[in-house]
Amino acid sequence: MKVKVAPPPQLPAAYRRLRDQLSQVGWIALGSVFERTRPGQGGPRHQWSRRVGGKTVTVALSAEQSAWLKEAIANQRRVWDILSKMQQQTVAWMWKNLPSTTRRKRLSKKTLGLN
Repeated sequence: MKVKVAPPPQLPAAYRRLRDQLSQVGWIALGSVFERTRPGQGGPRHQWSRRVGGKTVTVALSAEQSAWLKEAIANQRRVWDILSKMQQQTVAWMWKNLPSTTRRKRLSKKTLGLN
């Protein structure tokens, strides 16, 4: 037998703020960008490294590409932070507002996903 759960009438304000922050994020990219700064090093000055299919791929970049990718990578990390907070709030809301089973022992915050 399926139990239908009605959605909350309105999302909590903190959750809505996080959702709005997520909607404002621009381009995203994975990996890391670094610049060789010591003189005399061979190879390209700006590089982008990332994992593709289990292997590390490194690509030479122009200074403009490097600056743009740095921002996109920072945006990706911001997305991860926002999604983590949203997930924690989702679990906290569920434990607070939906019926649960009876337990002999209290569940830890780690088990509940609240830490």
